[in-house]
Amino acid sequence: MVKIAEVTQSPAIALPEMGCGTWAWGNRLLWGYLPEMDEALQAVFNHCVAQGITLFDTGDSYGTGRLNGRSESLLGQFSSAYQGDNRDRLCLATKLAAYPWRLTRNSMIRACAASAQRLGRPVDLAQLHWSTANYAPWQEGALLDGLADLVAQHQVKGIGLSNFGPERLQKIYPRFRDRGISITTLQVQYSLLSTYPVTELGIQDVCDEFGIRLIAYSPLALGILTGKYAVGEKLPSGLRGFLFRQLLPGIQPVLDTLGAIALFREKTMSQIALNWCICKGFIPIPGAKTLEQAQQNTGALGWRLDAGEVLELDNAVSRSDKQMVQNIFQTR
Repeated sequence: MVKIAEVTQSPAIALPEMGCGTWAWGNRLLWGYLPEMDEALQAVFNHCVAQGITLFDTGDSYGTGRLNGRSESLLGQFSSAYQGDNRDRLCLATKLAAYPWRLTRNSMIRACAASAQRLGRPVDLAQLHWSTANYAPWQEGALLDGLADLVAQHQVKGIGLSNFGPERLQKIYPRFRDRGISITTLQVQYSLLSTYPVTELGIQDVCDEFGIRLIAYSPLALGILTGKYAVGEKLPSGLRGFLFRQLLPGIQPVLDTLGAIALFREKTMSQIALNWCICKGFIPIPGAKTLEQAQQNTGALGWRLDAGEVLELDNAVSRSDKQMVQNIFQTR
């Protein structure tokens, strides 16, 4: 493997210990978004930034149907209107989709320009939303080159990847290293119910060697780790409800341990689950649609689980019969 010393890391982006994901902002299919929610979402944004959560993660594919791009547009509106603490530390990160019609490096340049227009400001961190290695490996090179071009042309402060495994990461890393460009972040699906990227793929060791910060998306496993749902009780409608119905019977050891530690700590189960991610060296990016949810999330900051509590949770994971369904784009 290539030594990290061969790449000079850029200090341009300061990342907080937790961010905010905005997948739900504009998504009707899974999250039931309605424009009437925008005022509440502005309150979410304001609270998060005031509490030091300055990383906001979005994507140019976020938003259902005609609302495609809505998440970026809302994030742009909210950041423009915000005048409180930490405004100068904002990091707006977007993921550029590897659509089948994006075949050239210039397509990535154009995609980032469109995202910047929706945001009303330059993108701070541009990320490739997924690797095409599982189905069209020939497409990926141009997209990665376009991502690097964004840094070379000073259109973004940094770049990141999403859903790349260690084998793929080691193959493409020299492509950036040889241009003197560092990869700032890598997003993977990671939570107490989705430890696959670390336990089975070993992604953390490779990222540590390359100096890449790991971001945990879906750190609350679509909300099932909040403790709001139980076998035989009311579940969310649609796809989430169907998935939860399959998972709940097999994940009781995790939920029981979360509940016990939360009771002892006088925290919520969500806060314990998020803090566990932080203790594991990840930047979790939980979503929030209401101020109450945002306050729940920020309550995971300013303290740490001890080593014994982390081990209890790890052991509970090993006793569970189920794990969250993995993203089909995740590579090895």
